[in-house]
Amino acid sequence: MQFMLLIYTNEKNEMKMTPKEQEAIMGAYMKYTKDMADAGVMKHGEALQPSMTGKTVRTVDGKKQTLAGGAVKNKETLGGYYMIDVKNMAEAVKWAGRCPAAKNGSVEVRPVMVFG
Repeated sequence: MQFMLLIYTNEKNEMKMTPKEQEAIMGAYMKYTKDMADAGVMKHGEALQPSMTGKTVRTVDGKKQTLAGGAVKNKETLGGYYMIDVKNMAEAVKWAGRCPAAKNGSVEVRPVMVFG
């Protein structure tokens, strides 16, 4: 089964990190990514640019609106994702628990909907 691991972190806290702290967290993500690849469960994954670099498009009263930034103003924002292929939700949750974001942010685990 395929699952998305959606990584949520606090961008403001990340921007305050020292270069040494940034290097440590990137090292932790590199190890995590390698562990998933070595286990054969990782399909793909990417980090996202900060939410302030994005746009949100929605329709209000029949008119399209384009707004600067992410869709929702929360303490935590979507910072990246991993697509994994594992036996079941329990295994996906175990992998999510190993994600560096699970220590100071959160990792949402969602099954991918299969059509057909």
